[in-house]
Formats: sequence, C-alpha cells, structure tokens
Amino acid sequence: MKIIIIGAGQVGGTLAENLVGEQNDITLIDTNSETLRELQDKMDLQVVTGQGSHPDVLKQAGAEDAELVIAVTSDDATNMIACQICYSLFNTANKIARIRSGKILKYQKELFQNKNIPVDHIIAPEQLVTRDIARLIDYPGALQVLEFAKGKVSLVAVKAYYGGLLVGHALSTLREHIPNIDTRVAAIYRNGRPIRPLGTTVIEADDEVFFIAATIHIRAVMNELQKLEAPYQKIMIAGGGNIGAGLARLLEKNHQVKLIEHSAKRAAYLASELNDTLVFTGDSSDQELLMEEHIDQFDVFIAVTNDDEANIMSSLLAKRLGVRKAMVLIQRSAYIDIVHGSNIDIAVSPQHATISALLTHVRRGNIDNVYSLRGGAAEAIEIVAKGDEKSSKVIGKTIQEIKLPPGTTIGAIVRNEEVLIAHSNTKIEAEDHVVLFLVNKRYINDVESLFQLDPLAFF
Repeated sequence: MKIIIIGAGQVGGTLAENLVGEQNDITLIDTNSETLRELQDKMDLQVVTGQGSHPDVLKQAGAEDAELVIAVTSDDATNMIACQICYSLFNTANKIARIRSGKILKYQKELFQNKNIPVDHIIAPEQLVTRDIARLIDYPGALQVLEFAKGKVSLVAVKAYYGGLLVGHALSTLREHIPNIDTRVAAIYRNGRPIRPLGTTVIEADDEVFFIAATIHIRAVMNELQKLEAPYQKIMIAGGGNIGAGLARLLEKNHQVKLIEHSAKRAAYLASELNDTLVFTGDSSDQELLMEEHIDQFDVFIAVTNDDEANIMSSLLAKRLGVRKAMVLIQRSAYIDIVHGSNIDIAVSPQHATISALLTHVRRGNIDNVYSLRGGAAEAIEIVAKGDEKSSKVIGKTIQEIKLPPGTTIGAIVRNEEVLIAHSNTKIEAEDHVVLFLVNKRYINDVESLFQLDPLAFF
C-alpha cells in the first residue's frame, strides 16, 4: 500500500516504523529535515521536507497515486487542510486526521463529511487515553484492558502475585478453579520475554498474564491470578488539560474526585464546568500540598499533565506518601521502560493508544480492532471471517486445523451475541469476529493473508 504520513513527530515516526516492514511504500512529510534524515537512516522510506498542507509538497510525496494519507501533525488545522487538499486535488481514497481539540470534536459528525471537510477517520488521542484510563479504574489491578466486538469480550493483562489462587499451578487447573467460566490465557511474559501458554505451563509470581474472556467474567478470572482489589473510590488527578478534565467528567459520577491544576485561570474554568469534582490550584509535586490533601487516603493518583518529568516525579512522591495506586501519562517512549522499573504502577502512552487506533484503519482485510502492545512488539487484533468454506482458508475449519503463524493465538470468537472462548475443536463460521494475539507483530501479514479470500474460488 502506498501511504503518505504527514508529521514526523513521535506518533508519525512510530507509525512509520510499524508499517514500513509490512510491504508498504511509505513517504513521510515534515518541516524538520533533521528529524526526517534520522528516520530515513533507520528505516526504508521516502521523506519530503515541507508543509504537509501545501499542494506542491503533497504532489512531491506522491499524493497523485497514494492509497492512504495520514495527517498526524500537532496542529489540527494542518491535518484537516491536508486531507481537504488530498481530496480536492488528488482524489485520495482514504484520509485519516489526528484531531486534538475538543471544541472541534464536539461537531465532528457535522464537519467531517466529503461535502464539508473530507476526513474519513478521526483519531483523537485525548479521548483514547481517557477511555484507556477509565477502563483501568473499572478493573482495579489490571495493567491493560482491551475490548473487542463492541465490548462483548476483553483481553486483560494482569500481574500474577504471591497468594493468587493460580500461582504455582498449571494453566490446565484454571477450569477446576472457575468451572462455570470459560477463559483462555493468550500470552505470558516472564522477565519481559514471551512464554507460549500450554496446559502444563505453571504460573509464577510476577508473570504478566494476558487472558481473554467475556467481559462480564473479567473480574472473576482476575481473582484467580491475584487477590481481587477493592473498587477505587477516591481519585486525585494531577493536570487539568483535555485528558484530566475529560477523566474528571467521566469519573465524578461514581467516584470522589479531586483535581490539581497549576494555572489559576484554568482551575477556575474547570471548577465552573465540572459538577462534582473538587478543583484546586497548586503544584502536584508539592509534598506539603499532597499531605494537606491527605494523599495517603486516596485509592489512585493519576498524573496527566503535558510534562513527563513532572508526571513521574509527582507520581513517585504520591506513592511514597501512601497513595494506593499511581498512574502516569508518558509521552516519551524512552521513559516508559524507566517507569516500569519504578514504584509507579501503570504508565499510559498516548502514542501507543494513537498507533493502535491508526493501525485499525491501515491494516488490510476485514480488521475491526487493532491494539499495539509491549512497545509495539506484539499486537492483538479482531478480524472478521468472510466468505465460505470454498473461498476462505479458515471458515469450516477447527482451530487445530488452522496453521497459525509462530507465536499467534486465537483467543476468542464472537458469533452474533455469543462469546466463544477458542479451543482446539472450535470451528470458525462466516462472519465470526476472531480475536487473535500475536507475540511477534512481524507475522501480521501472514495473519492477514490467512483471512483473505481466494479469488480463484469465485471462478
């Protein structure tokens, strides 16, 4: 596929890295020639220096025959104009724009149509991050919660702790512990390395376990791997930007929420906009302030300012002062590994959330959802089985009859309203939503090929 990416920042650069090795022809546009040169030295792609919203720059990048344009600069206007020009001058079929402003997103249904602003898909990082953090609040103890098939089935990552019912036991005993709930372990990471989950695999303390189950059963399965945590009630948010405000608005209905905002003007605005959130002005890394607000009595501290260092320091301080859990927003990918080795419980990356959403629209075939995991090394995908037994390589076959790429696991199948956890004798039918986990994302093309229809079958 010929793809133009406008914006070589962290999102654009990471997206290019994800796509460049997958038989794609990538051209990257940015105004920073040094950044482009560094990326070109690392990857096999074309670069064009210039404004991504200028027709001549787009033409130089090959917009006349590009199949997809992805505008992910930090400026919403540039992204929208680039999509407009690609539609008006080059008739580009698919156009994706990153939009951050809530004031624009408020009118997205009216604005983003071919007769107005021709953008086919909107990626809103702040909304994605807010959604991801809200899911973690809903499932105390989870490291990640990924939903598929409109929320019917979830893939959840948890850390196995001493005292968990399944720790020290083989996976085959999971059915004995919860006989009325069907679940499957899709992957295990031990000391950062993937382990193929077999019935004989013994869960060890500190293993990172990815399991899949119907969403209504998630809490019951979590209880087998770690002592089920009490629901979060008191939440403190550091940072009143789009993410912090969105989180407060979402959580204040069912939780006690306090929000710290550095700007007095912004704090006053949020206090008038939010209904049940207590907003106050201050520095979230001020020890005296956190102690005065009794941080040790809070269940969760969530640092979501636009400053990575401030988020990390305030979260570490909150943990030292006794908060139960600390979540931190990290923009720079280099910091994520550092955070994983600290006392901070969960690091949330807007880049990973954005990349996942973008990949959903970029992947070939009938893919409904894509989640980029483990720093981009692994992926979880939801793909719809199309065709019939004659035209498809998977329809009519049981899981054990399908030759999956190395490190690939089929975790669940959603058939109409029914969630079927995948077992060796489970048979795939037409229109099934199949949820797969790939330990190594370099096999994504093989998975896509596996689910593609055989054109010769129609003759």
